[in-house]
Amino acid sequence: MTHRNNDIPPQEITLETFRLRSFVIALIFILGIFVFRLFWLQILEGPEWIAQAAENRLREISLPSLRGIIFDRNNTILARNLPSYNIVITSAYLPDDIGEVQEIYLQLSKITGIPVHQGNVETDTYTPCVPGLGIAEMVLIGGSIAPYQPVKIQCDIDPQIAKIVMEKSMDWPGVEVEVEAIRDYPTGELTAILVGFLGPIPASEEAYWRDLGYIPQRDKVGYAGSELAFQDILAGKNGKRVVEVDVAGQILRDVAPPIAPTPGYNIRLTIDTRLQNAAQAILISELSSWNVHLGRILSDNGVVIAMNPKTGEILAMVSYPSYENNRMARFIPAYYWEQLNLDEHKPLLNHAIGAEHPPGSVFKLVTAVGALNEGIVTLDQQIQTPGKITVQEKFLAYDPGSSREFVDWKPEGFGALTFTYCIANSSNVCFYKLGGGYQDEIPEGLGICRIGAYAYALGFGQTSPIELLDKADGLIPTPTWKRIYRGENWSTGDTYIATVGQGYILATPLQILTSAAIIANDGKYMAPTILREVLDGEGNVIQPFEPKLVWDITQDPIIDEYLSDEENTLLRSCRDVSHKMTVEPWVLDAVQQGMHLAVLQGTLKKEFEGVTIAAAGKTGTAEYCDKYAMDSNLCTPGNWPTHAWTVAYAPYDDPEIVVIAFVYHGGEGASVAGPIVRRMLEAYFEIKAIDAASGGF
Repeated sequence: MTHRNNDIPPQEITLETFRLRSFVIALIFILGIFVFRLFWLQILEGPEWIAQAAENRLREISLPSLRGIIFDRNNTILARNLPSYNIVITSAYLPDDIGEVQEIYLQLSKITGIPVHQGNVETDTYTPCVPGLGIAEMVLIGGSIAPYQPVKIQCDIDPQIAKIVMEKSMDWPGVEVEVEAIRDYPTGELTAILVGFLGPIPASEEAYWRDLGYIPQRDKVGYAGSELAFQDILAGKNGKRVVEVDVAGQILRDVAPPIAPTPGYNIRLTIDTRLQNAAQAILISELSSWNVHLGRILSDNGVVIAMNPKTGEILAMVSYPSYENNRMARFIPAYYWEQLNLDEHKPLLNHAIGAEHPPGSVFKLVTAVGALNEGIVTLDQQIQTPGKITVQEKFLAYDPGSSREFVDWKPEGFGALTFTYCIANSSNVCFYKLGGGYQDEIPEGLGICRIGAYAYALGFGQTSPIELLDKADGLIPTPTWKRIYRGENWSTGDTYIATVGQGYILATPLQILTSAAIIANDGKYMAPTILREVLDGEGNVIQPFEPKLVWDITQDPIIDEYLSDEENTLLRSCRDVSHKMTVEPWVLDAVQQGMHLAVLQGTLKKEFEGVTIAAAGKTGTAEYCDKYAMDSNLCTPGNWPTHAWTVAYAPYDDPEIVVIAFVYHGGEGASVAGPIVRRMLEAYFEIKAIDAASGGF
């Protein structure tokens, strides 16, 4: 029998010191990491994480502002806001039972015509208000990320359908009718060029508009016309609501008082819709009449502008053909946009301010003012105007030159003419001599440099002050310009044809209208404008109309300003040319008399016969050879196609309206554009008489 020895003492378990020390160090290191990380997150990065938490918890909701209304001068509405009804579904509020959801979709499909199922949720994308997907697919795609965000199923629905859906919504959880404002243009195509339209914020400009408080894919901005030019005035300012949301995006509460949106101001334009309607009707009528008379399309492109020369107010502006801006109200249809852009007549372009054409004989007003003011000709001087003259065309000062003929529009010429009758009859030969000089009869012509200076004084070669943005500045060429852009020297022939508005000279209809308005207004250049007043929501005028004087050519040294601007095409070659600083008032009187004689005895006599209001005017038939003429094989040497121009104002002794008509490829200016201007003047004074009889003028 073996006995356990209970007397042996137990062995002591000892822990080596270095192991304990290592363990403690490791523990402290690990704890240090946690403490440092906690310090980093709580102290150093604390504000950032708090901000992110707040961002996840708080949401800013932009409250759309109401865009201002656009009126004409007589308070006819040109642009307004109308309620638009959208059917929306919030997936979070739909019933839990799938069968109930499908029943809601089925009934909604019967009302709207949208199929319950259509498209593929894996490959298709959802775009609000754009058809293509079924109801179920739209809700699934649109509500998958934000279940509490309403998904638009159908937009701008009929009010009757909206009423039905609103009645049914009590039994259809999650289905609602959303009301939003869309733009409406009651006058449509008639004023589209002036009013313009709205469009979505371009992707390339999102950052810019976001900084201004706009929401891409919801807010719209001006794309053309007044909607673009007065965007800041009309748009107002969006409001803001700061709310607390849960993880699913459901709004729990407001964390700050909402900031209400500020509606945009209303604006009143200078145009008279009645005169605008008359201008469009007259232009279309005259074009149709010529097309029937000739048995072919003479032209289907033209411009009519009417302006008050004393104030610069645009009373009517028609660019034909135009477009229907109501088709852009909800969204811009891709096919319609493509159609407009492919149209060779460029209906989206406001041809009144943005199309550049050779002005032809209407530009002779520039040569006339300059030649008389510079003493090139006197009022009683007899100028011989045969059917043609021959000059030596030179490209250099000592170039012997070669003979070149310059013909008048009247083959037999006009005989001896004084200054005013040169204007009245629009004699080419007379103006060739005034601009380029001719032998001993007129030893020194005005010359291209001084022609350019007076052209600038009368509004050419520069961007118009009018508020509209799609405007061109035309072209007044110089010797330096030709060397740079054409690679050859200026010739004497270039000067001769420039005196009658041909060659390299280009101008917009508004620039030509402005030149006549300056002459009619005794040298005062009033800035063309389409903005009459800015109004608040109560109709109070907060910005009244104030005519703006750009300059007075009888007092202001505007020619120096022209000579100092190298980008306005009068460059180094013209800096040392002597000239007068201002235009003498009697010079303008003489030019006015010549324009009056054009109506009484000259180029406009036939077209203005029987007009009871004394008028003054100038015609123009401008040769051209652009891309479209070349494509149609119309640019035959010596027989180019022509544009038709006429500008006139009335009454002659106290002008209150100046009108220009331009017909692209219209042919002879007096016979084609003249009747348009005459009928416009008659329409204006008829409207004035009606208003006076009713006590409204």
